Amino acid sequence: MKVVEVSLKPEVFGVEVKKHVLWEVVKWQLASRRQGTHSTKTRGEVAYSGRKLLPQKGTGNARHGDRGANIFVGGGVAHGPKPRDYYYPLPKKVRKLGVKMALTLKAKENNLLVVDEINIGDVPKTKKALQLLKDLGIEKEKVLIILPEKEEIIYKSFRNLPKVSVLPVEGLNVYSLLWADKVIVPIKALEKIYERLLP
Repeated sequence: MKVVEVSLKPEVFGVEVKKHVLWEVVKWQLASRRQGTHSTKTRGEVAYSGRKLLPQKGTGNARHGDRGANIFVGGGVAHGPKPRDYYYPLPKKVRKLGVKMALTLKAKENNLLVVDEINIGDVPKTKKALQLLKDLGIEKEKVLIILPEKEEIIYKSFRNLPKVSVLPVEGLNVYSLLWADKVIVPIKALEKIYERLLP
């Protein structure tokens, strides 16, 4: 794996970076990831009898219905969360622009490394993967490796390294790009990025 010098297309790696667009895309991404399985019980769902606690009049106490009312400890929850889907649509144009901006940011900060190829061999080897990062002097940084398509051997070699993430070009996203300190892109993956992001 050798770093090579290439001229990057300004339509992808030279766009104007707007923080708000990046924020919008990351917010949308994280919202889509949310499970939304949280749930609380209303007073109609808690396991209590519906019997009236005490007579309406004559005791000197406040008027109460059943034990499951939301003002009692252990009673139902008023207006609590219920399962819901947090996904909301974001225009494709904005999502594409976000990826271009994140790539531009990495290129401007010299954190984008274009390499000839990533060669691990025929079997996954984490030791070899770590050595490749050491050769580049980035073994202690958070690294995102972008592949032209899914490659099991490379993925399995790097997956035990906590600070390394491997993504195919089709899974490339703003959150992962901003998370990484360094981004490694083989030349073949660069061509695929152009295919995906340029009209």
